[in-house]
Amino acid sequence: MKRNHVLGAKQFDREMLEGIFQTTREMERVVANGGSDRYSNKVMTTLFFEPSTRTRLSFESAMSRLGGKVIGTENAAQFSSTIKGETLEDTIRVVSGYSDVIVIRHTDIGAAERAAAVATVPILNAGDGAGEHPTQALLDLYTIEKEIGRIDGIHIAMIGDLANGRTVHSLSYLLTNYRNIHISFTAPENVQIPTYVKKYLDDHGISYEEEYDLTKVAEKADVLYQTRIQKERFMSLDEYEKASGKYIIDRELLTHMKQDSIILHPLPRAGEIAVEVDEDPRAAYFRQAQNGLYIRMALIEKCFEE
Repeated sequence: MKRNHVLGAKQFDREMLEGIFQTTREMERVVANGGSDRYSNKVMTTLFFEPSTRTRLSFESAMSRLGGKVIGTENAAQFSSTIKGETLEDTIRVVSGYSDVIVIRHTDIGAAERAAAVATVPILNAGDGAGEHPTQALLDLYTIEKEIGRIDGIHIAMIGDLANGRTVHSLSYLLTNYRNIHISFTAPENVQIPTYVKKYLDDHGISYEEEYDLTKVAEKADVLYQTRIQKERFMSLDEYEKASGKYIIDRELLTHMKQDSIILHPLPRAGEIAVEVDEDPRAAYFRQAQNGLYIRMALIEKCFEE
């Protein structure tokens, strides 16, 4: 972790994950006790070249609750020197001089790595196109452990837009650090899980299947990880409509789920989880979003470790 960057899920091993989760539990206590001023002399810059609500606000809240300051833009593509033709690398070189840590979300796969190559401060990848979203995957994994009590031995179903779902890619990579994992990939035909993700799972001995019947999967999975069909990632409306509305978690599906299973979603949702599901105790996605604050506080803490 050169300069304590967080760039992708593959950089973490199990020992590192356990350390991050321990720090995350400590951060839950920090928030419960009213926050901290330990980083009152630190500045975080948030550079979001792609829209975000939860990720950006949770990072900003995390820094604020640790006593730090936040500067940046939620629309860097339109309201920055980028529109004048400045390269990402030049932007990062300049902003590094203003900051102690930079959070970046970008439309291009690999943008975080490009930023880290020239940055003089830690870079935290808040999503790079259809590539990865490592901080989301970390909070997803933390939520699974917190809700179920374990990660080893779980059966997780990943549902929806698996081709463009960077959260699914990152979570799949993180799960290779655990034992006896089984993954069911349930997706429309035109947004199946990429071959390179399956190869990584094969290389690490992870059991998985591609199963089109969501009811069948729901009957045996410990975790249903639902994702949005991402309209903005499709080249045509026709391709989007082929995938949209195929897999929906509703009251009927709840009757097929195990009583001790949970439903996760990285949010925002767009109809793929019915509102009626929210009242079910297995619906953990809002608790999952709350955990994003604690995880990102922990990552900021790790950024400043010597």
